[in-house]
Amino acid sequence: MKKSLVLAMAMALGVTASAYAANPFSDVPAGHWAYDAVNKLAAEGVVDGYPDGTYGGDKLMTRYEMAQIVAKAMAKGANVDKLAAEFADELDSLAVRVANLEKKADNVKITGQIRASYRDVDGDSKSHEGRLRTRLFVNGAINEDWTYTGRFENSQYYTGDKGASGDDDVKLNWAYVTGKVGGAKVQAGRQDFKLHTGNVIDATVDGAIVSYGDKVKLTGYVGKAADSGTWDNLGDATVVDSKDKVVGTALQEDDRVYIADLSAKLGVVDAYVTYYKADTLNENEIWNVGVALPVVKDLKFTAEYMHGDAEVGDIVDVDNNGYAFGLAYKGAKASQPGSWGVYANYFDQPVSTYLEHTIDGYAPFAFDTVEYNVDTNVATVDNASDGFKGYEVGANVALAKNIVAAVKYYDLEGREGNYDEQTIWSEVVFTF
Repeated sequence: MKKSLVLAMAMALGVTASAYAANPFSDVPAGHWAYDAVNKLAAEGVVDGYPDGTYGGDKLMTRYEMAQIVAKAMAKGANVDKLAAEFADELDSLAVRVANLEKKADNVKITGQIRASYRDVDGDSKSHEGRLRTRLFVNGAINEDWTYTGRFENSQYYTGDKGASGDDDVKLNWAYVTGKVGGAKVQAGRQDFKLHTGNVIDATVDGAIVSYGDKVKLTGYVGKAADSGTWDNLGDATVVDSKDKVVGTALQEDDRVYIADLSAKLGVVDAYVTYYKADTLNENEIWNVGVALPVVKDLKFTAEYMHGDAEVGDIVDVDNNGYAFGLAYKGAKASQPGSWGVYANYFDQPVSTYLEHTIDGYAPFAFDTVEYNVDTNVATVDNASDGFKGYEVGANVALAKNIVAAVKYYDLEGREGNYDEQTIWSEVVFTF
């Protein structure tokens, strides 16, 4: 490269070379006429040397090699219009190749989340659990219309009944593609089915989601539960000594789920009506109607009604109507340090109104053990609860960019029976 060209390129970048003291090339020693300029260009990533650590300034460059340097300088904001005009043809050809390379380089994006949480349960049950959960998200572009999403997850337990044993397995619990078919959006593979508040279902499912529309949107879900017992805070019980009378409605592995959802934005009101059909042991069907609307600035109110028709055996009569209400003021945003929020929720839900609840608090079991004597045809139900009711309050704050802390308190009791549980849940979530 000619002396004037090297100096002009360095000056065009508009930063003095004195800030770059390190010598990147063995054949451009301090005191060399090109030392400062070459040092500057190397620091900015405009020029590269050879694998042996030399710059090779005495070697002839091709026009394409020079065009690459010009392209890098332009990307750094350098004013090299004359050089751009001189190498216009090469830059035009190079632009195609560079764009393709950049597209391939950005084809896969990896992000992550680390959550340290602690749960303390008091009341009729007493327990505590600390967990460190790590998630890695993989997003890849398949083409202009389709993408891939994967999620790897690992959990380590540092307190509680599980001790410090942890879960040493890394699970791929998301693996799905998203794209368009005609005017519809399609999402298919292993994914979470969580609708609206999650008070009816929040479960990992192998299935497909198809949605159509914007302000008025119709969405269909069909899938099969990917695991069993994903709750560790809500549950159901089975009848002892009876093969045909089963209590509880929770999703078990391989249970099928069918959902149809119609949602609409009506001015400032978000409204929805949802139908759930689950091939659980009790063949549950649930209707869910809900609204969300602002009360005043930054304060949102939500209300839901659920009706389930699950027949919980012929042992215990259960209610079929459930309700949930919530108030939320602002909310922490990971990208905005100092942002915060507070909220409160109230639940009154029999077991027939939820399949896999999103709640973090410990709630009473649907039923305690039911002893059924097949000889006398008599069932003894100890402390039946028929679901749960109670409230949740919580707060969250962004301590720094991508660091959010939260605390929640639950006071939940059985809708029937004597169960009464209080839970404090705290967590710090780091995203990257």
